Amino acid sequence: MAFPPRMHSAVKNALLAAALLLSGLGSGLAANKKILLIAGRPSHGPGDHEFRAGSLLLQKCLNKIKGIKAEVHDFGWPKDDAAFEGIDAVLIYADGGGGHPAIQKDRAKLIDGLAKKGIGIGCAHYGVEVPKGDPGQYMQDWIGGYYEHAFSVNPMWAPDFKTFPSHPIARGVKPFKVVDEWYFNMRFRKDGVGKITPILVATPSDKVRNGPYVWPKGPYKHIQAEKGRPETMMWSYVRKNGGRGFGFTGGHKHQNWGNDNYRKAVLNGLLWIAKAKVPKNGVPSTVTDEELKQNLDPK
Repeated sequence: MAFPPRMHSAVKNALLAAALLLSGLGSGLAANKKILLIAGRPSHGPGDHEFRAGSLLLQKCLNKIKGIKAEVHDFGWPKDDAAFEGIDAVLIYADGGGGHPAIQKDRAKLIDGLAKKGIGIGCAHYGVEVPKGDPGQYMQDWIGGYYEHAFSVNPMWAPDFKTFPSHPIARGVKPFKVVDEWYFNMRFRKDGVGKITPILVATPSDKVRNGPYVWPKGPYKHIQAEKGRPETMMWSYVRKNGGRGFGFTGGHKHQNWGNDNYRKAVLNGLLWIAKAKVPKNGVPSTVTDEELKQNLDPK
């Protein structure tokens, strides 16, 4: 940048600093991290599978963090695929199985395209389940593993999460124990592609392994055969291209979003998959009893 010869040096420096700042903005260095939260359609009874209300609580917490912008799109999918433009991460918190929103129409190709670009992908509760085959392979590519029918199980129980790995998602998370439909025995990929790190791990009692599970009620012999084995209820995944993902199997009971550690693990996870800095003590947030009662689906 050329300056008139008699221009005061202070003015020169100010203009130069402004030019550098604008250059940084143009290159995206100062851009916000955009996180898309996809909330599923109303499901189950009151207080369960409150995908929209839970997503709105997460949005409120995320939007208090400097540099983070979160958007909620409900009823299972954004009305326009333009919502995915410019995002850094997406969370799918919805019913899964054969009705999983990400495997309808050509959506799997869309999400797979995001994964190939390094965009973060998270799935919560029923959103970690898809049919085996191509949908399962997609999920393994996106987040490292998935709930497979008749292989994984979904008991209602209270894992005792006591210890945590040295990982950004675990920052500030303290021991906690809440009753939820915590799935376990995920179908993790075992081909060495990418890196899976267990985040929330606990050992089910023999009674939990024996069932009944929520559906089908079981018990499954292959689950009973692993008595005493620790199980993973939340995990992180780093893809070969550096993109990030996570699976969180809790999220059935809406009231659990009121637990600071439960909530912090997911908030930390969302920042991490968006490649935003996770605070040393994790994401600070508060949710009141009154806020937990807001935005519930009419059931």
